Parts: sequence; C-alpha cells; structure tokens
Amino acid sequence: MVNPIHLRTLLEVIRHGSFAAAATRLGYTASAVSQQMSALERDTGVTLFARSARSAVPTEAAVVMSRHAAKVLTDIDTLLAATARADAGTTQELRLGIFPSLATFALPRLLRTPEWRKLGISLKVFVAEPSQAIHGLRTGGDLDLALVFQVGQGGLAWPSSVNRQWIGDDNFRVILPESWGISADASVTASQLADMPWIMHHPGTADATIIERLFASCGMHPRVVAHCDDFNASLELAAAGLGAALVPELAMLHKSDGVVALDVPEIRLARSIFALQIAGKQTTQVRLFMDQLADILKDRSIAPKRV
Repeated sequence: MVNPIHLRTLLEVIRHGSFAAAATRLGYTASAVSQQMSALERDTGVTLFARSARSAVPTEAAVVMSRHAAKVLTDIDTLLAATARADAGTTQELRLGIFPSLATFALPRLLRTPEWRKLGISLKVFVAEPSQAIHGLRTGGDLDLALVFQVGQGGLAWPSSVNRQWIGDDNFRVILPESWGISADASVTASQLADMPWIMHHPGTADATIIERLFASCGMHPRVVAHCDDFNASLELAAAGLGAALVPELAMLHKSDGVVALDVPEIRLARSIFALQIAGKQTTQVRLFMDQLADILKDRSIAPKRV
C-alpha cells in the first residue's frame, strides 16, 4: 500500500527540483527524502528517479504520478476533514494571523470557494505584520496559526516549539513610472536604473538591508527620494512619477494607472511565505486549509507586464 506521506514528499521533490530543496521545505534531511522515494518506488514498482552520484532526475513516470498524487491527497484530506467534523459535531475555530497583502489577495479568494465551505472552520482573523503574528504564537493564547513572509534568510525568528511549512513564494518586480517612457517589454539592466530616483524601505529594517545588499551587488547605489514601507503608497508615488520601486506581486493586485512592471535579470528577489503553528496542534482541517491557500498562490496570475 502506498504511503500518503511519500506521495506528499514526491510532490515537493517535483515542485522544487531536488531532494535537498524538498527536504528544506518539509523539514526533513535529504537522506530521509531519498529513502522515502526509494520506498515509493518499491511500493509502486515504478522507477521514479534516474539516479547518479550527484543528482536524481525525475522520470516521466514521476511527473505523471505527481499529477495523480495531488488529486488523491486532496481527496484524502477532504475525507478526513469531513470525518473530523462528523466526530466533533462542530466546526473548528482557527485564530489566524496573516500579513496584509496575503489577506488582501489570497484569503478572500479562498473564502469564496466551495472547498472552503466544506472545511468546517470558523475563522477569526488578525491582520498583522509577521513579527506581530509570531508574537501571537509566542504568547500561547492569541493565535493558532500565523502566515508570515521572510525576505532572504534574515529578519524573523520563532520559538523552537513552532513548526514551519512553506506555502509559496512572492516575487518582487521593478516598478517604474509610465511617464519615464520605458515600455513594459523593454530590456532593461540594473546599470540603466542605477542613477534613477528610487522609493526605498526605511533603513535599518531587515528587508531594507537585504534590498540594499542586492542593489550593491548589481553596482547600484540608488538616489533615494522617498522611504516607504507601504507598498500601496509606493505604487501610487511611482504612478505620480516620483521614482522607481521594488514591489512584491501580491501587493500589485490593486492596479494603478501610470506604472510599468519590469523583469530586470540582475534584480531577483522573492519573499517566502510560511505557515507557523505550535508543534503538535495541526489538524486535518488546518492542513487542508494551508494546502488550499498554497494552491491559490501557485495558480495566481498577478504578474502582468503593466499594472
């Protein structure tokens, strides 16, 4: 019989391209992921990876199996959630901490789906920045689940009693005023943007430090015309022609006239979105909630050339 845990691990390996990357997302070691994939191959009688001394490349059979596994796992979770509701005879309250741009985009879309109504979750929402949400978990009484983001490898810390699950990535885009006359499909390098006015994060924050290091690695020392940590304000200021800005895609859903979004090869940055929960308190309903949220992030189409 196939172990559903092994199917979940297979999905992560296919999504992230390697045993090591999947292990990081799942909280395993790369060796544990490799052992699970070997067990899955034995259970199914199918070769899923072409292994060499340095890599394990998914076969076509692995890709096909992952597609079927996603549906099977969703069906299993839905069944378990329904069973849990029947056993409990009531809905489960979930006190959720969520950062503003995720609350603006992903959560409302999930709440409008038929799948949400089947979960049997009574949601109590606290919209807050990641540090505030983590504090809610630390106190042990304010929150059950915190959805937070982390830019790069720094800026956030959480107790060892908290489990972390990766939900998705939110890529940053370079935003320019349309009045500058650069088209959305233009090929622009970092050096061409170096002397332009920029709207930047307030100095001293973890995100600002990471962005400053990224710019410095590209030889950019921008002329700062505004400090702003509110992405909606940054978009409006850019639309008014004040300067360029670096804005994540989730914050670009409320489109502003007068700005252009560019992909600049040297300026690659994303914030990783994580679900944090006290160890041992995750239920089937909560896990399914996080899976559905991850699907919405994965399927979103919010990166137009012009916003």
